[in-house]
Amino acid sequence: MGANFSLISTDKKARAGLLSVSHGVIATPVFMPVGTYGTVKAMTVEELVSIGAQIVLGNTFHLMLRPGEKVIRNHGGLHDFMSWRKPILTDSGGYQV
Repeated sequence: MGANFSLISTDKKARAGLLSVSHGVIATPVFMPVGTYGTVKAMTVEELVSIGAQIVLGNTFHLMLRPGEKVIRNHGGLHDFMSWRKPILTDSGGYQV
């Protein structure tokens, strides 16, 4: 499934919408907790769900370093490794390189 954005409302230069992706729908604007290494520090998945987190942000470069591709693959992919069923956005990590 490709991503789809539906515009819900606008106000001057701001907008709100729904971003539909394969693991769910994200209401924008959105706050993304950062899980650089595949976990959001000091929060469980249950706590993320309880605060209404719709998506988490990871870093591909850091994930490659630790825990590494093999560990993530052996856990069935990033969603299973993180025990997170909702969307995950990862940046390339190019800034760190």
